[in-house]
Amino acid sequence: MSRRSRIGSWLLLAIVAAIAIALTSWKSSSLKAADRVAASQPEPTELVTSAVAREVEHRPTTTSIGTVLALRSITLRNELAGTVRLVRLIPGEIVEPGEVLVTLDASVEQAEVEAQEAEAGLAKTTLERLERLRQHQATSQEEVDQAHAARAVALAQIARTKAIIAKKIIRAPFRARVGLADVHPGQYLDEGTQLTTLQSVGDAVHVDFTVAQRVAGGLQVGDAVEVFVAGDSDPTPARIVALDARIDSTTRNALVRAKIEHVARAPAPGASVRVRTATGPPGKAVAVPVSALRKGPQGDHVFVLAADQKGKTRAHLRTVRSGTVVGDDVLIHGGLEAGEQVATSGSFKLREGVLVVVADSAAGVKADAHGNGGK
Repeated sequence: MSRRSRIGSWLLLAIVAAIAIALTSWKSSSLKAADRVAASQPEPTELVTSAVAREVEHRPTTTSIGTVLALRSITLRNELAGTVRLVRLIPGEIVEPGEVLVTLDASVEQAEVEAQEAEAGLAKTTLERLERLRQHQATSQEEVDQAHAARAVALAQIARTKAIIAKKIIRAPFRARVGLADVHPGQYLDEGTQLTTLQSVGDAVHVDFTVAQRVAGGLQVGDAVEVFVAGDSDPTPARIVALDARIDSTTRNALVRAKIEHVARAPAPGASVRVRTATGPPGKAVAVPVSALRKGPQGDHVFVLAADQKGKTRAHLRTVRSGTVVGDDVLIHGGLEAGEQVATSGSFKLREGVLVVVADSAAGVKADAHGNGGK
């Protein structure tokens, strides 16, 4: 290589090195300038509202779907066949015990009663005559006994026929509300025809519901439950009156019956209700607003607000064990202590260690700054 070529190579290397040094110096100065600008900018903050976790009494519960039942409910049927003569079945009407609902034709039986009463009268006269003759030894005791039997048979026939007549007059067995009916005068009814349904009317109803096997094991007759009727947010108190002795082999649930006493507007029989049942002894829990609870890959968590060493409020992610939602609050059974402050509205935008401003505090700061400016 010639001397001129070597000089050119060294010159090129010197130029490249100078450019590299210049670029490095420029980049370093740019980074330092960016750091100075960033240091002069305020730290990002998030605006949230907050609430203080409070301790509450809590008892674990389970909710089931129940069905309202009348204390007494029957399907009214006729025991004997016959033709309808009178109908007093008005759907929805309340009937009193003993009130006549349906009457079947009993003219034949009534005629039989009159004939049997005549036979009974003759049997009585014959008996009295034979008893007088017996006093004078004019007849045998056997004839007197036969007259006694004939008299008894005649009276029994009358009683039987009157019982048939009574069965053709169908009465309300208890105070009840009449269901739908399709019975009319002149209609012939076979024995056992369904006439209507009767649901007892009173100040109490039954509620049947099912609970899991493990829950049923802790229930006893007399335990209190709460019944929620559709459209009513306030629970209606009830007490367990019966527990089924069997566990359903398919669902592993047990049937429970509760009784609602003194309900002014009890739901109609067959209505669906929700039944809340206690599943354990009462205990303590921490309640926070539902909006404070967040869910994520790491599980349920809340953001606890606490002051750092400089007195600034920061958010810290805290994993918790959540439980039942009661109204607008959710119960926390672990990971949070009563008295700690948590973020509520706006908690979705928080991250670990972020600087926060509580809405109430921010309003106070602005008000204070406005007051100082006016002085």
